[in-house]
Amino acid sequence: MTFYHRLGEIPHKRHTQFRGAGGELRHEEVIGIHGFVGVQSLAYHLRAPTCVERIELVERCETLCEEPGPLRHRHFRSAEVPVGGDAISARVALLTNADVTLSVARPTAAMDYWYRYAHGDEVIFVHEGRGRVETQFGDIAYHPGDYVVLPTGTLWRWLPDRVSEQRFLVIEASGHIEPPKRYLNRFGQFLEHSPYGERDIRAPENLVAHDETGDFEVRVKARGVVSRYVYRHHPLDVVGWDGHLWPFAFDIADFEPITGRVHQPPPAHQTFEGPGFVICSFVPRLFDYHPQAIPAPYNHSNVDSDEVLYYVEGEFMSRRGIERASITAHPNGIPHGPHPGTYEGSIGKERTDELAVMVDTFRPLRVTRAALALEDAGYPYSWR
Repeated sequence: MTFYHRLGEIPHKRHTQFRGAGGELRHEEVIGIHGFVGVQSLAYHLRAPTCVERIELVERCETLCEEPGPLRHRHFRSAEVPVGGDAISARVALLTNADVTLSVARPTAAMDYWYRYAHGDEVIFVHEGRGRVETQFGDIAYHPGDYVVLPTGTLWRWLPDRVSEQRFLVIEASGHIEPPKRYLNRFGQFLEHSPYGERDIRAPENLVAHDETGDFEVRVKARGVVSRYVYRHHPLDVVGWDGHLWPFAFDIADFEPITGRVHQPPPAHQTFEGPGFVICSFVPRLFDYHPQAIPAPYNHSNVDSDEVLYYVEGEFMSRRGIERASITAHPNGIPHGPHPGTYEGSIGKERTDELAVMVDTFRPLRVTRAALALEDAGYPYSWR
C-alpha cells in the first residue's frame, strides 16, 4: 500500500555493483510479494543476509480452541490479560480462523532478538505505551493510538520506553493488509475522498547499518513453527534501501470520520483490508444531522461476517457493561444491535467521543481456550 520511499545509500542503477569506501561489495536483497510482480523494496547489506551460523526449533505453534457450542454473542474483558514477557511472548490469542488471528498483549520487557512473520502482514494497534520498533528499514517511533503495520519480510524488534504501560491489539494476517481499493486511484495514490493519505503515514527513520559480530538471534514464524536463526553478524546491516514495501505507523487520530445526514454503515469507518477481513476505526465524530436521525446503530444481522470490536477509550453509546480493552464478538447467523434504552437515548445527541477498532471477518472465528478465562458469561443475555 505504501508509496515509493528511500533511505540511506543506494546505487544509481539496481542490480549493479555497489561498493563501500574500501571497495567492499554490498549485498543486494529484493524483498517483495506476489512473486516478482507485487510491490517490493531493494535493500543493500554489508554482508549476505543468507549467512546463518546455526538453525534451531524454538516451538511449534498451536492455538487451542474451545469445542463448538451454541452460537452466541461474546464479551471478553481483555484488560485482565496477564502481564509479562516481550511483544511476542506476551501475546494471548483470543479469536482465530484461517485468515487472521486476533491477540492482545501486555509486555513488560524489550525483545532481545529480532522477529519475522513469514506468511503475511501484522498490524499492532498500540492502546498503551511508547517506544520504537527497530527494523532493517530503520526505526519507527510509536505512541498510543498508532497502528504499526509490519509487512511480511520485515525483520523487527519491539523496544518499549516504559515497559510497565504497554498494551496492544495484534492482528496477524495470512496475507497482505492494504488500504481499501476505493481510496486509491489506478496509480496507487490516495484519492481526495479518502479518510487518510500519504501525509498521515510515518515511514521508518534513523537507518543505522550495524557492523558488528557476535551471536545475533532472529526468530521466524512459518509453517506452524518458530525457528531460531543465529548469525555471526548483526542482522540490521542495511546501508540503504528503496521501494514500495516497508513498515509504517498510522495514528488513529489522523483518521478523518465520514459522517452524513443519517447513520453511516461500518464501511465508512474502514481503514485497511486483508484477505478475508477488514479493519475499521471508530473515532470521535459528529453524529447524523437529519432532523429525525437516530445516531445509535440499527439492529443488523451479520449474514456473511463475524464482527469484533476492541474498545479503546470514551463512552460507547450503544453498548452497556463495556470497559477499556473490552472485546465483543458478534457472530454471523444471529442479529445484534444497541442495548435496550441506548437506541432511544441516542436521539438528539450531537457527537460521540468513542474510540474503537473493529475487525470484520468473512469466515467464522473460533474462540481460543485462553479467551474463556476472560469471558463475561452474562453478555448474551444483556439485551433482556
